[in-house]
Amino acid sequence: MTFKFLQRVMRPVAAAVAFIAFSAAAQAGTITMASTTSTEQSGLFTVLLPAFKQATGVDTKVVAVGTGQAIDMARRGDADVLFVHDTAAEEKFVAEGFAAQRLPVMYNDFVLIGPKTDPVGVKGNDIVAALKKIAGANAPFVSRGDKSGTDAAERRLWTQTGVADAGQPVPNDKKGGGYKECGCGMGPALNIAASSGSYVLADRGTWLSFKNRADLTVVVEGDKRLFNQYGVMVVSPTKFPNLNSADAQKFVDWVTSPAGQSTISAYKIGGEQLFFPNAAK
Repeated sequence: MTFKFLQRVMRPVAAAVAFIAFSAAAQAGTITMASTTSTEQSGLFTVLLPAFKQATGVDTKVVAVGTGQAIDMARRGDADVLFVHDTAAEEKFVAEGFAAQRLPVMYNDFVLIGPKTDPVGVKGNDIVAALKKIAGANAPFVSRGDKSGTDAAERRLWTQTGVADAGQPVPNDKKGGGYKECGCGMGPALNIAASSGSYVLADRGTWLSFKNRADLTVVVEGDKRLFNQYGVMVVSPTKFPNLNSADAQKFVDWVTSPAGQSTISAYKIGGEQLFFPNAAK
């Protein structure tokens, strides 16, 4: 067997080994984040993730879905890090061993959006009273109905209206004849509300970045029950050893650090701040 023959044989093998090594190195510098539609549709990630990459060299692939879907994705080991906004579901995720801890990152609030004419007369700062009026008037109301953090918050608020037995989920027929679930993200739900003149619960961040407002405006805000907290977690490397937990931890450390928190604070639309960092509180 000649040396030249060995060269010809080994050259593609060496190239394949180099490619595999390169791919592994590239993968080691990338994390998959399961997050909410609100963090993406608000535009926050367009500033947050480039700043994170500049600080650490790590790329982030975002899968933006409802919080429930994001948590389900992480339960399957299909995400390295989870960035969502349903505290009760997040704490359950940790309790079940899918993450070692949950850290607060930032907050904003939910707002009730409706037609500027406010035909039902819900304007004010009492979200529960507003929902009761909407149900009583059979007014059009668009619900996401998608297991998102916003959907979970809306369901909790409906339970406080007294239109069903205390502590029980409120059936849709108790929410008025105009209540409709779209099974969609926040942006599409707002589009439906804009085209139909409906009421809809939205996170403020997505609302501020929403362009197709038509005749919609904020009709209820300022109720403490509309508080909206976001949390972040590294998905358990014990349950899923194949995950890129080291770089996921870099993201958690950075986004809760002064640098990450100041990047969140600085993000504004039309001069209005969308999210308020509170990792240190």
